[in-house]
Amino acid sequence: MGIYYIDGIFTDSDSATVSVNDLIVLRGYGVFDFLRTYNRKPFMLNEHIDRLLNSANEVFLKVNYSKDEIHDAVMETIKRNSQYSEMNIRIICTGGISSDGVTPEGNGKLLVMVTDKKDLPDIWYSNGVKVISERTERNIPNAKSTDYLSAVIAQRKAAKVNAVEAIYTDSRGFIHEGTTTNIFFFKENTLITTDNDILPGITRSVILDISKEKFSIELRDISYNEIGTFDEAFISASNKEIVPVVDFDGITIGDGKPGKNTLELIRIFREFTENYGRI
Repeated sequence: MGIYYIDGIFTDSDSATVSVNDLIVLRGYGVFDFLRTYNRKPFMLNEHIDRLLNSANEVFLKVNYSKDEIHDAVMETIKRNSQYSEMNIRIICTGGISSDGVTPEGNGKLLVMVTDKKDLPDIWYSNGVKVISERTERNIPNAKSTDYLSAVIAQRKAAKVNAVEAIYTDSRGFIHEGTTTNIFFFKENTLITTDNDILPGITRSVILDISKEKFSIELRDISYNEIGTFDEAFISASNKEIVPVVDFDGITIGDGKPGKNTLELIRIFREFTENYGRI
């Protein structure tokens, strides 16, 4: 059993509650961020809190905590969960209780939920995975809101065909991002990803930073019709790190195996995270 932080109070996870009248329950109105630890240190915590506060600003949600207070709440929650060697961390700002059930009144809660970090299947990284496309455009893409209805539906569609992710495409045929991931492609030694109408992934930003010394980088719109022309592809996220993609809607990427550039990025990223917090 874990220990959660619920608006200033630490409680065991089984006893943690939020009012059924909170707008996060009634309307899906809230924002959150998700990160993990390496060496029990929260990875890029300041950047994740900045994104959380930006998400709140994007959806006009008042947060009653400062950046430092959120930081301290996360660190204390980690400290109180010493039973976990590595952790997943969710930071949530709820919409609060509303007298008319729809209008925010600035009384939202801050939640910090820490759970055990589970390893994903090794075969994902050695053999690559399948993804599918989903014609969906996220509402307010710069905000990581708790409204995940489209993501849940898309993920269920992906699971039915043994795909691990659904990638959003828009009405013009441009590729944006996955339900919980960003997507990248390689054409020879050029790393290509979009920067339009997506949630700015923290892992994505780290990947772009560690890639700039080894690869050319193109930030641009990506047409669905280009998929068959790419040599490699991968998705990224805090919990997935870098996962090679070898099948996109039945279209084989490259030779159908994880590419050398993707494998090199996995190596570099893991070297970076293995040392995180030890210096």
